[in-house]
Amino acid sequence: MTEVDFTPLGLMVGHATDREGATGVTVVRHTQSRWRGGYCIVGRATGTRELNALSPTSLADRVDAVMLTGGSAFGLDAAAGVMRWMEENRRGHPMGDFVVPIVPAAVIFDLLPLGRPDARPTPEMAYAACDSAQAVGFREGSVGAGTGATVGKVGGREGAMKGGVGCWFEQVDELMVGAVAVVNAFGDVRDANGAIIAGARIPDGSFVDSAKILAEGPPAFPAKPATTESPISGNTTLAVVATNATLSRSAICELAQAASAALYRRITPAGTSYDGDIVFSLCRHEGLNVPLVQVEALAVRVLEMAIERAVRLA
Repeated sequence: MTEVDFTPLGLMVGHATDREGATGVTVVRHTQSRWRGGYCIVGRATGTRELNALSPTSLADRVDAVMLTGGSAFGLDAAAGVMRWMEENRRGHPMGDFVVPIVPAAVIFDLLPLGRPDARPTPEMAYAACDSAQAVGFREGSVGAGTGATVGKVGGREGAMKGGVGCWFEQVDELMVGAVAVVNAFGDVRDANGAIIAGARIPDGSFVDSAKILAEGPPAFPAKPATTESPISGNTTLAVVATNATLSRSAICELAQAASAALYRRITPAGTSYDGDIVFSLCRHEGLNVPLVQVEALAVRVLEMAIERAVRLA
């Protein structure tokens, strides 16, 4: 598939991967420019760090990196590695002779079914992901925070498929939008035409349509249906959308909210009580002045493609 190049946008992506433990961490950061951030919580089973720093009323009007990680709540400890890298490179909110990096983070639950429950991303892994981040040439698929990601878990782990990390970038005239998605969804992933391309399956390999099953009642699965002890609880889609447009502190949060439409279009169902879905949004403090609605529309389109690539490249 086409290689994604975030160079014009100044966005960088880095991964650290634990193949044996089926977990990892992905860091999204910028090159040098100061960026503003926002977020939108979509799911109801989130694990996060420093979200309040993205509030329109917070003191520090900046974001130095966003960390997306496996390991469930344990993985949040890895953010210390991003903080250390940022401090060493003088990136952060200035406080006299030192800086305080602003690093919001969110987790996916990947302790089951592919990995080991005791395998968690470490600060050293997060430091390495931050240090190795690049604007082009980074991997997608089963890497970083997407290493242990799966999708389509309504019928239990036996019928689930692999998820992963996907990225995409588009430019329309001067406006640029890039997106990074870690897809570890409870539901199925669909293409632009609505066809399921990854999701819950029965033994013959055919898709069962999770949204329909949930709405109309489960069939008699050959495999054990999902329960709270099985991968039904191991979900979450995390996303970052970034633009070269300049948006206010309230508008950048509105961008995250608008971009969340991509989850509902491409993941069915999305935002469930078993998902911890979150969309982060980033923009430049000084950049292009365009109508917010145009940025929102392009962000939805770009994030949709990133979600699709996450499972196609897994």
